[in-house]
Amino acid sequence: MTLPNRCARAWEAMPWVLQGTATPQDNEWLTQHLAQCEACRTEFEQQSRLRLALSLPADVGLDPNAGLDRLMARLDEPEPVEAPQPARASPWLSRALAVAVLVQAIGIGILGARLWSENPAPAYRTLSQEAAPAVRGAIHVVPDATMKLADWNALLRRLDLQVVDGPNDVGAYTLVARSGAQDTLEHLRAAQGIRLAEPAEDHP
Repeated sequence: MTLPNRCARAWEAMPWVLQGTATPQDNEWLTQHLAQCEACRTEFEQQSRLRLALSLPADVGLDPNAGLDRLMARLDEPEPVEAPQPARASPWLSRALAVAVLVQAIGIGILGARLWSENPAPAYRTLSQEAAPAVRGAIHVVPDATMKLADWNALLRRLDLQVVDGPNDVGAYTLVARSGAQDTLEHLRAAQGIRLAEPAEDHP
């Protein structure tokens, strides 16, 4: 333990002051320091008690049963009464917290339902399921294998078509005209890179 210089000097002076062999200047200095330093004051009191215990005569009779009697008396004392438990929170506070949690749960449920209804899961069909019925006005189109993706996308944009299914095992796509134009089938048949274009109702 590292002590400040003043405290270290005080600890060195304590034995001399307690034995009465310190100079008046050291005695006065220690008295002033003890008035300001609680740690040194505690140490000085402990050393004073130790010096008093050492100054007792060696032939003082000790009664071993006195300590045992004091211990037995303490064992026979009634147990101290425990402090009362702190009062529970008022019922209105518990109810208010329960209502707040309930309101939050309802809000989260409403938000989840709204998100679910706004973003329905896309219809997914496995290969083993029946094919979905063809959309009215749908067209089956088989593009040429050499047709570039950029050309395919340009054709879809130009004719305002949307892919609703495909490709199937023969490479056919099902398209729907967004604008409902009647001459879309003729435009597809005349387009370069299209091998087949026919109405979906004719071939379910």
